[in-house]
Amino acid sequence: MSGHAVVLGAGSWGTAFAKVLADAGRDVTIWARRESVVNTIRETGRNSEYLPELRLPHRVTATGDASAAIAGADLVVLAVPSQTLRGNLADWAAFIDRDATLVSLMKGIELGTTKRMSQVIVETAGVAEDRVAVVSGPNLAAEIAAEQPAATVVACTDMDRATLVQASVSTPYFRPYTNDDVIGCELGGAVKNVIALAYGMATAMGLGDNTKATLITRGLAETARLGVALGADPLTFAGLAGMGDLVATCSSPLSRNRTFGEHLGRGETLEQAQTATRQTAEGVKSCLAIRDLSRMHGVEMPITEQVELVCHEGANPRLAMAALMSRKPRPE
Repeated sequence: MSGHAVVLGAGSWGTAFAKVLADAGRDVTIWARRESVVNTIRETGRNSEYLPELRLPHRVTATGDASAAIAGADLVVLAVPSQTLRGNLADWAAFIDRDATLVSLMKGIELGTTKRMSQVIVETAGVAEDRVAVVSGPNLAAEIAAEQPAATVVACTDMDRATLVQASVSTPYFRPYTNDDVIGCELGGAVKNVIALAYGMATAMGLGDNTKATLITRGLAETARLGVALGADPLTFAGLAGMGDLVATCSSPLSRNRTFGEHLGRGETLEQAQTATRQTAEGVKSCLAIRDLSRMHGVEMPITEQVELVCHEGANPRLAMAALMSRKPRPE
């Protein structure tokens, strides 16, 4: 696949995705904010901050100059933290080619606006929604960097564009499927981070597989309820961007959100968990926006509500779990 791609953001997933693009036949430039990251990638072919084991293909380079990186790219991949997207993209929008496809790797809901990432992209970059594709699925970066087989979903309202992105990231170890349900794919990717926090808490409390299977299943149910209220296809949540991503994020020790939840489940405060993990898990911020979204649409999301109480109001995780179990009985 010819053409130049830029990946804006040099975290684990952005770096692994740059490798996928290069292995699929593209020249790729990674934009990184920190000069030390840029220099290490250029000089050693490694991102020692995030994926030190990965030797990037020779088709990947790095720069700290966003305008130079974006100019002429037909694929512009956005891989920055969700809550920083609007500010960053406002600075970058002028450099994006008129026909370029914007690809979102981000899994969050914007605080304050309750907007999905594709909505923030459309609004901030001033592009039509059919130019924005979303990548979502069970995509733990370290496993993909090691070329362990994985599948993903490329969602776009324009199926021709989805197919173009699909071809741009198809490799022997990475299998993308297309979908036109952008709402469902984005929502599955955002809410699963919140459910994984609950799963991590349960793990740290020593709760067993019945509890954890319940959290995954009921977590998926509340994700689908909100999705349907927003206009998503309920079948999306049975697929890779729903169940697939949820299972991977909950069950893997590689998952930031699950690991963060484990710290909270051991009785640590939000600040202690942040210090221990050296970063804030996406679900910690998104749970506030998702809770607001659910209330706006009159959708019950009990696991999300309890995670928000633990993260932001200092609730005891054991009491949160007890509150979930003491809810009024109802049909499934």
